[in-house]
Amino acid sequence: MKKLLLVIGILLAAIVLFFVYSTVFPASPLQIVKFSSENVNYEVEYSRPFKKDRLIFGDESEGALVPFGKYWRTGANAATTFYSSADITFGGELLSAGKYSLYTVPGKENWTIALNFNDDTYFAIAEADKTEDVLRISSKSINISESAEQFTIDFSTDSLSTYLNLKWDKTLVSIPLK
Repeated sequence: MKKLLLVIGILLAAIVLFFVYSTVFPASPLQIVKFSSENVNYEVEYSRPFKKDRLIFGDESEGALVPFGKYWRTGANAATTFYSSADITFGGELLSAGKYSLYTVPGKENWTIALNFNDDTYFAIAEADKTEDVLRISSKSINISESAEQFTIDFSTDSLSTYLNLKWDKTLVSIPLK
């Protein structure tokens, strides 16, 4: 009986240590990106997977990690969230202030980007409920020369707009925000 309890105790300790290690040192680290202007504050929370010598975007038959035409939660682990403190236009479409889940359907030349009411989905493995989409837009996919090893979301500006940028491997998708 003592041996059985010892084995069970060791197994439980190993499981707890695995979960602690996975939480402290995740394979796809959590990132929060913020941007502020005089009129609005933006925040994106997402997990950042690495390329690790894999084909990232492409045809499913080629073994792409994120196949063209397939739903992607736009990151890893939890659903990626997008927050705006004020009403804005997101890719030319009106968006009310609030927090939304962001998901995408990559394509060779264009991506579908959707914002969804359901913003609290952890380990969003299943496709989001499209009936809860607030908006859907199409955005051009740009081939960039320098490969991004880790999936990155950031903001940039020019004289006309602020842009929400999605970058990974040699792909960039920029969404204008006004």
